[in-house]
Amino acid sequence: MAAIKAVIWDVGGVLLRAEDETTKTALASRYELTLKELYRLVFYGESAQQATLGVISERAHWANIAAILHLNEQELADFERDFWAGDSLDMDLISFIRSLKKNYKTGLLSNAWDGARKALSEIYHCMDAFDYSIFSAEVCLAKPDPAIYMKLIEMMSVLPEEAIFVDDLQENVAAANRLGIHGVQFFTSAQAKQDVQRLLA
Repeated sequence: MAAIKAVIWDVGGVLLRAEDETTKTALASRYELTLKELYRLVFYGESAQQATLGVISERAHWANIAAILHLNEQELADFERDFWAGDSLDMDLISFIRSLKKNYKTGLLSNAWDGARKALSEIYHCMDAFDYSIFSAEVCLAKPDPAIYMKLIEMMSVLPEEAIFVDDLQENVAAANRLGIHGVQFFTSAQAKQDVQRLLA
């Protein structure tokens, strides 16, 4: 096995997670949706996919949701606030990533809208943990497309087999593995850290 030189992380579902869905559940009920339908509307609808690929802006995607649910400007602002309520950044994992920077290159690879970099910089204050970062909307590519992985690998000046990639979605981990990257599927913080440390050892 090649010596590991880089550790790459997904954001949503790994570093930033919905730890408390109480507000989301109430929001879904308010608009006569199930929680699953709410997630599908925000993350998996056509305009969400377009925003992920940078075809449209994040604001255009939210405007589309407003049109679907017949929300005025204030109602949309309330909808966004309540949707993100309960999400939290895993500071223990962020500290772990910062500790890795002493000996390894750290990377961020996220399927995210065009506002993600600003949010992680100005709201969550965690972008300093990463030496390199790619957000899908910025490059018009998204996981599990092999091209987005290779774009970051080349940016980091490492070989695929010299990198670890952590993601919560099995299809994204499988895509990394097919490229020779050491994929780790995230289930819990403790498990992810243990799996990364095992590969580094």
